Amino acid sequence: MKYCSYCASKLTIKIPADDSRERHVCEACGSIHYQNPRNVVGSIPVYEKQVLLCRRAIEPRHGYWTLPAGFMELGESTSHGAARETLEEAGAQVEMGPLYSLLNVPHAEQVHLFYLAKMNSPQFCAGEESLEVALFHEHEIPWTELAFPTVKQTLEWFFADRAAGLLETGKEFQVRSRDVLPSERI
Repeated sequence: MKYCSYCASKLTIKIPADDSRERHVCEACGSIHYQNPRNVVGSIPVYEKQVLLCRRAIEPRHGYWTLPAGFMELGESTSHGAARETLEEAGAQVEMGPLYSLLNVPHAEQVHLFYLAKMNSPQFCAGEESLEVALFHEHEIPWTELAFPTVKQTLEWFFADRAAGLLETGKEFQVRSRDVLPSERI
């Protein structure tokens, strides 16, 4: 049972006037309570030729490796959120670069955004949500131990684009994007 955050009355599900989807609506005060996807923001922290990954200390996917990322907070931009998550989870200070990938995960009600990020030093440490943090060359990536399909896809794109010279300074590239299907769960 859901209740209105404005007047505490019970919410009903119906299609409001001037809308085409069912929504949670408060019959008492008329407020519409939208439920929208959550943004997961993160980075691809790079030091020289290595990428920084975190081994998760929390569920889901406890013990698996991921790029530093998490839910965007109110009042921050996506890039600021990605930098914050990188600092919180990996203890790494980064220079944020451009948006690199945008992956829609409709079955999880999420959108994942990853930014290119440069580490100016190899200083990092595990935050509360990480068991450990480490730098990996491409051939060292624990591909079978990655936590999420969005991380795997982003890393595959990143290494392919880097090998093709598409990520060199001054070159323009298109943001990588696609939908992740429920069947792609790792």
